[in-house]
This record gives sequence, structure tokens and C-alpha cells, in this order.
Amino acid sequence: MNEILATVLVGIFGITGSLLLLSSALAMYRVRDSLSRINVFSPATGLGMPLIVAAAYVFDLHSSGFSWGSLIMAVVAVMCLIIVSSVASNTLARSTVLSGQPVYRKTSPNRLAQPPEGTVDVDPETDRT
Repeated sequence: MNEILATVLVGIFGITGSLLLLSSALAMYRVRDSLSRINVFSPATGLGMPLIVAAAYVFDLHSSGFSWGSLIMAVVAVMCLIIVSSVASNTLARSTVLSGQPVYRKTSPNRLAQPPEGTVDVDPETDRT
């Protein structure tokens, strides 16, 4: 791989991923409730971290040459980051709503607190509809 191209790709991927992480971290201070904080941090874990992994893979590719092990590790790392971040965000959001944490009044719509359309809402104390 051309040295200049590798350097440019590592720089673009690394700086873009780092800026996404930094902007998400700074935006977390501006939001008012935990649901919004979870929502703000999702782009960092879903896009910023995979870009940093891609930068590390391109650097490894340039310095050590092609290796199936490095490629498989990079692909597995990106897939795990995407899967874990989406599952973790959903779990954290559901637990926040179910714990009774106050939601900022301008956070709208609050669909996590409402049952999905077409389902029957069951009263937990009487176990009846």
C-alpha cells in the first residue's frame, strides 16, 4: 500500500472517529436527562469506535502487510461494537424508564414508557387487563 495513502486513511479514520467521540462526550453535558444522554452517545459507539478500529487496521496493514488474522479481528471488533452498542443502549434506556427516573419535559416522544400499539396493557398488581 502506498505510504501516503495509508497515512491519509489512518488520519481521516482516526481523526473522524475521535471527533465523533469528543463531540458525543461534550453533547452529553448539554442534555438534561439520562435517556437523552444514552441517545447522544450512540453515534460515538456505533460509528466513532469502528472508525478508530478501521484506522488501526489500515495502520497494521501498512506496517505489517496483509494478514487474515488482523482482518478477522478488525471485522469481529466492528461487528461486536455495533451489536453491543445497540443492545446496551436499548437496555439502558428501558431500565431508565422502568426505574422511574424523571424524563425532561422536552424529551418527546417518550415511547419507551408506553406499551406498543395493538398490545393489551396488563395491570401488574391484579394481573388482569
